[in-house]
Amino acid sequence: MNKVNKLALIPLMLGFFCMGFVDLVGIASNYVKSDLGLTDSVANIFPSLVFFWFLIFSVPTGMLMNKIGRKKTVLLSLCVTAVSLFIPLFGNSFPIMLISFSLLGIGNALMQTSLNPLVSTVMGGGNLASTLTFGQFIKAIASFLAPYLAMWGATAAIPNLGLNWRVLFAIYLVVGLFSTLLLAITPIHEEKREGKASTFVECFKLLGTPIVLFSFLGIMCHVGIDVGTNTSAPKILMERLGMSLNDAAFATSLYFIFRTVGCLTGSFFLRVMSNRTFFIISVCMMALSMCGLFFGTTKPVLYAAIALVGYGNSNIFSICFAQALTSMPNKQNEVSGLMIMGLFGGTIFPLFMGFASDAIGQIGAVLVMAVGVLYLFSYTMRVKK
Repeated sequence: MNKVNKLALIPLMLGFFCMGFVDLVGIASNYVKSDLGLTDSVANIFPSLVFFWFLIFSVPTGMLMNKIGRKKTVLLSLCVTAVSLFIPLFGNSFPIMLISFSLLGIGNALMQTSLNPLVSTVMGGGNLASTLTFGQFIKAIASFLAPYLAMWGATAAIPNLGLNWRVLFAIYLVVGLFSTLLLAITPIHEEKREGKASTFVECFKLLGTPIVLFSFLGIMCHVGIDVGTNTSAPKILMERLGMSLNDAAFATSLYFIFRTVGCLTGSFFLRVMSNRTFFIISVCMMALSMCGLFFGTTKPVLYAAIALVGYGNSNIFSICFAQALTSMPNKQNEVSGLMIMGLFGGTIFPLFMGFASDAIGQIGAVLVMAVGVLYLFSYTMRVKK
């Protein structure tokens, strides 16, 4: 890799940090639920709303990249994300949070669709899975910091502009603006696309390719489990151990701490171990975690289960995404749009989990996530060695 490419990775990795802002929706929805006195099913609308926009915007973003380029699309995504973080500074009413989370979802759909292919441009195709995994490590740092920032804002005795837990929006807004500026001034060479741009129909026809379809479903399950654990882990601790929300919020951080460690170590393991072997190990860890979350009634067991799903789920996205992207090198923008549309799983899973938990408690939410783990077991044979 040449010097220019190495320098270009710096703003891209900071972009992955901004990509992690979307995971604040888990802890934020719990605080909004507490502030506004919402039920589980209503509160789960927020994470579902965020990931709903991936269904709408992912494929159009892939087509937009064909017209304006990957870098400009990432810059647009950062601008939309900055607006989403600015709005909650004015309050936390239901309409304000709906608008904020909607824009956060739209910005993240644009970002995830365009940033991963932009990394592919800079890397020139070498070690793509491990580089994307390292990007997920950077993303996870933002994810596990969010609950700590929210807890600090909710409990700190020092002035924070009256934002309480919403101070995390102000902090992430500053980082987002800096990331936008740094990427804007960084030169990145993109090869001009040859041939006719794909239409909507042609994009969706790519799902007829088995590896693209199965990878799409794998990403749906990965994100559903990710958002589901992010949202439900504190609720499980409150239900079974009688913890307060501020104490139980540590569960979200614990999940992202182990997801962060998983991404960091995964970027190494994916260089020295076959993708399929590491994928199988990861899914087995997730299966064990589902057992712990279903049967666990003590703090050590539940914390261990949360840690296992955090580590196990940390590399699923990168492997599924890389499998699909490398299978069709001439259609990477379109494939990227389809794969990121799979993040719509973050809408479907929390909705079903909310209804299940209202009906039979948090065990119901765990059962919904377990369905996703079962599918990932079936995907293992699709992963190239």
